[in-house]
Amino acid sequence: MVAASVARLSGRALRWLGWTIAALLLAVVLYLLAAWLGSSIPRNGDWQEPTAGGVLIGVETNGVHTALVLPLVTSAKDWRRDFPLSDVTRPSRPYTHISISWGEREVFLDTPTWWDLKASTVLRVLTRGGDGLAHIAFYARPATSRDLRPIRLSANQYAALVASIEAQLPRERPMRRHPGYGASDVFYEVGGRYTAVNTCNQWTGNRLADAGVGIGRWTPLQSGVMKWAQLPASPLALISEPSGRPPQPARSL
Repeated sequence: MVAASVARLSGRALRWLGWTIAALLLAVVLYLLAAWLGSSIPRNGDWQEPTAGGVLIGVETNGVHTALVLPLVTSAKDWRRDFPLSDVTRPSRPYTHISISWGEREVFLDTPTWWDLKASTVLRVLTRGGDGLAHIAFYARPATSRDLRPIRLSANQYAALVASIEAQLPRERPMRRHPGYGASDVFYEVGGRYTAVNTCNQWTGNRLADAGVGIGRWTPLQSGVMKWAQLPASPLALISEPSGRPPQPARSL
């Protein structure tokens, strides 16, 4: 009798486990399907990329996370005023570009590599979300590739992109910062709430949409962002100055 009771309990536990696994798999499939559909519905569907002039920017990915790569200094914006080079370990390098992205605080600070990502962190982010953090990295003449795709904006579109990014930054300065992964990057406390719906890639998509660029309506995954950026015909350096001159020093930092 005891053995029969144990067998019944074991059977129920196995069925419960099976249903739980099936429900989780179904949730993942539905999320991926929704992400594909959401990223395929266009915002700014009539946008056409300028063929010349304006400002050349980039959209980069590491396979999971996307970022915007912008000229460090143009007539429209000097990003060193918001993100001083003195905040990184090696400020004297001849940087020409800045990579700007947003993500979940704990994932950014405690996950230098994907091998460091904990299952408990993933579960918390998916169920409860987390605080947002900006990741800033400085580059010297980055070349386009499959993972760094160029987008040309008109002057007005770039100004709109700048305004959209500025609106995400806190007014209080200096911003609270955290050391980056290397000598040329840094993290800043900028607020915002990261969730399974409002992801790092959705942040990138929203900024591009604010600039008037054609992008998916919901882009929670990196693939939903990158599929809207054309692969470069050949590698080229993302240089905004026609002469290739490095940016001049800021007057006040």
